[in-house]
Amino acid sequence: MEKLALLSVSDKRGLVEFATALVNRFGYRLLSTGGTAKLLSERGLPVTEVSQHTGFPEIMEGRVKTLHPKIHGGLLCRRDKPEHLRQAEVNGIALIDLVVVNLYPFEETVARPGVHLEEAIENIDIGGPSMLRSAAKNHESVTVVCDPADYQPVLEAMESPEALARIRRRLALKVFQRTASYDAAISRYLEGQMAEPDLDAVAGFPSSLNLTFKKASGLRYGENPHQKAALYGTFFEHFEQLQGKELSYNNILDITSATYLIGEFERPTVAILKHTNPCGVASAETLLAAWERALATDRQAPYGGIIVVNQTLGGDLAAAIAGIFTEVIIAPRFSEEALAILGKKKNLRLMVARKGLGPESLREVRSVIGGVLMQDRDVTLGDVSSFRVATKRQPTPAEWAAMLFGWKVCKHVKSNAIVYVRGEETLGIGAGQMARVDSSRIAVWKAGEAGLDLKGSVVASEALFPFADGLIAAADAGATAAIQPGGSVKDAEVIAAADARGLAMVFTGIRHFKH
Repeated sequence: MEKLALLSVSDKRGLVEFATALVNRFGYRLLSTGGTAKLLSERGLPVTEVSQHTGFPEIMEGRVKTLHPKIHGGLLCRRDKPEHLRQAEVNGIALIDLVVVNLYPFEETVARPGVHLEEAIENIDIGGPSMLRSAAKNHESVTVVCDPADYQPVLEAMESPEALARIRRRLALKVFQRTASYDAAISRYLEGQMAEPDLDAVAGFPSSLNLTFKKASGLRYGENPHQKAALYGTFFEHFEQLQGKELSYNNILDITSATYLIGEFERPTVAILKHTNPCGVASAETLLAAWERALATDRQAPYGGIIVVNQTLGGDLAAAIAGIFTEVIIAPRFSEEALAILGKKKNLRLMVARKGLGPESLREVRSVIGGVLMQDRDVTLGDVSSFRVATKRQPTPAEWAAMLFGWKVCKHVKSNAIVYVRGEETLGIGAGQMARVDSSRIAVWKAGEAGLDLKGSVVASEALFPFADGLIAAADAGATAAIQPGGSVKDAEVIAAADARGLAMVFTGIRHFKH
């Protein structure tokens, strides 16, 4: 019996070689459409146009060409049902045993700047997904290929009926994953184009959420060795790994937090993080000077941590870092000298931020029982011009500068967050405590451990002081100014405590919880 293969692709990589093998090794007759048929014919392969096969011309500028019973009947016919086979014969429907289709490049089209709605609409594939779905539904009899990466495995499987049967189900699953992703991309685009969006869309959130990500990498394990994990999406379009062990689940979380943090700063800045929390941040005239000040905040916690810088990492800084065990170093670039120095540490992961270190307006999605939470990422510091001095004493220019530096850092510290700062360097950081006063005490203790004097420092709190105790603890430690959102029912008590101790205090009117 004649074997038919239907080939109709946008991505033509490897197609000619695959089609040649189908014809010469496995005796298939080729059906095809448009540009695919032209390519195969030009390469000397015998090919029948779909319109010739169906007896119906392509119409409406190619919008209708494969939507025909002779195509879908040939794909959907159950080979194990005599009545299906009888109906196929009566209606002149030849069985199609293999389908190779990849879809119009809708995602690539709408990703281009300035694309018009009409162009996007014309890149919505109808016939392609229909053929894929028909073939995938009948995968017990039909081999369906939607990814050029599967050409060679399919050819190998064709050598054995048992192997071909095994691969068909995997290929069918891949089809439905691809069509789901394709439909989700179309849905997202059209919802964004709505002239009169619904109430949910006004807030920027769709009424129905479709998330599809391609698996980027398997991971050895999750947060702990007994947890399985994988990475999905385009992480590796943002970062290039130059050397070191494969990234872990925790590495990827840390890299993300480090990138968002360093994106707040323009002057040469170094940040050291552990478990997604900064344990030292400083800006200076050079990265080496910033490193020395960031490290001074906490010389113990950086062991096994993450280092991120916002300028080219040179040999001088590489030599300084090399003396400390570090999991990951992130930079926009590494000098050749730095690579030579750090290259001696074979397990050290070096990551280049391909798309820069500035913050992106991405949304955050977190799993919860029964669904997900989605929110805009916290990319603002607030309107600095509207920050209000709540105390009798005005901050000095030096205190203002230090408070704004601390405000940038504490936004990236897990709540409750307290950060002590002098100039452009952190002195003590307290993170993730149930009571804000405890975070303050931890920050003071860490500064003491590092031998740093908090006299004349400023303190930043990412959320309001609910009571005066946290502010009093900061004042007792030596802070002369504080920056916080304000808005507590106890604000008057907190302000009075600040005035009684001669502190200047600024209310920002914006909170930066980080759970």
